[in-house]
Amino acid sequence: MKKIFALALLVLASPFAAQAATLTFPSDKPVASITIPDSWKPEETDGGVQGTSDDSAVYLSVEVASGKSMEKVVTGAIDFLAKNKVTIDPSTQKETPATDVNGMQMATLEWDGKDEDGPVSVGLLIAQVSADNALIVTYWGDKGEEDKHDAEVKAIIASIKPVE
Repeated sequence: MKKIFALALLVLASPFAAQAATLTFPSDKPVASITIPDSWKPEETDGGVQGTSDDSAVYLSVEVASGKSMEKVVTGAIDFLAKNKVTIDPSTQKETPATDVNGMQMATLEWDGKDEDGPVSVGLLIAQVSADNALIVTYWGDKGEEDKHDAEVKAIIASIKPVE
């Protein structure tokens, strides 16, 4: 499997083949924007945005965390995975050093795991948007199927920008 997050951090822009929506979030006090293909059915959540590839092979969500809520958001992301019956193999953890993307420091943790359908790749990307806010990107993709979405995922990650 290609290391989607590691590669995505190196890509600053990539055109989408299909229509895409640029969302600023959260809508009440935007701190960042992201562009997600329309086919992923992007939607705003209470603290961010989420989308799923049209074949349901890849799920991606982005949550805003303040310095005070960072641990809560990370715990919430892991709890969400558990609720969806995704188990992580802690022995497979890989960490990508922080990289600058669109003026933000981004670092990634990745694991191998399983869900009801079989092996999956799981990732948490943390992006420092400002002194007070960070983004937690949760990624979960079916091994063998996720590779066909590499370009889309790279472009989504590369599209994340702080709102001035």
